Amino acid sequence: MQQRLKNKVAVITGSTSGIGEASAFLFSKEGAKVVVSGRNKERGLDIVKKIVKQGGDAFFIHCDVSDESSAENLINSSVAHFGRIDILFNNAGIFLPSVEIERLDTEDWLKTFQINLDGCFYVTKFAKKFLIANHGSIINTGSIAGQQDYAAGRSYAYSASKSAIIQFTRMMAKNYAEEGIRVNCISPGVILTPILHGRDPQIYAERIPMKRVGTPEEVAKVAFLASDEASYLTGVVIPVDGGASL
Repeated sequence: MQQRLKNKVAVITGSTSGIGEASAFLFSKEGAKVVVSGRNKERGLDIVKKIVKQGGDAFFIHCDVSDESSAENLINSSVAHFGRIDILFNNAGIFLPSVEIERLDTEDWLKTFQINLDGCFYVTKFAKKFLIANHGSIINTGSIAGQQDYAAGRSYAYSASKSAIIQFTRMMAKNYAEEGIRVNCISPGVILTPILHGRDPQIYAERIPMKRVGTPEEVAKVAFLASDEASYLTGVVIPVDGGASL
């Protein structure tokens, strides 16, 4: 495999499962030194062990992105361990079961924004100066649920939080391009991860032009956004959804 991320240090939030986990393995294969982070220490350490066994270099840092001090510790500990940060992949997020608006618990609404949006803000806030120093790159995980031309289901909190991430991406890209930071966003569709809460993926597959749900590994291929191959790309929002948002 061509190592497009050779010698770069990548911090990936929410990388103890799903898209984040697949990305940790792929970024490592692409040559990056990877900071695996999340709330599940056991899972995180196991992923690091597997990456190292495959010849990669990885380190686990426990982090709850919804807690500002935890987000700050993630960045400071990453720099202390690897000496730099070149790539920030803001991937941590939750998707709580969809309900009618009047049944949506206020705590669930707040929790969704605290993890999906506030977490993205906190980590980016503390990582920015290190990314500027290395002309780094940020990838944010949005969702087709957050795109203005796509509205489905009753995922009010999730959709609104992901829409905010998409706009946050555009604002960052526009304001910090001159400082050497590229900021892009991916918008996954229905992906076979724990976020489906055990639902039968075939239920969703029938509504997707490609007639199947995606895999975490397919989404992880957006690693190219952090490489020199995407050197003139910033502020883009890429749907990874098998055509579901069409």
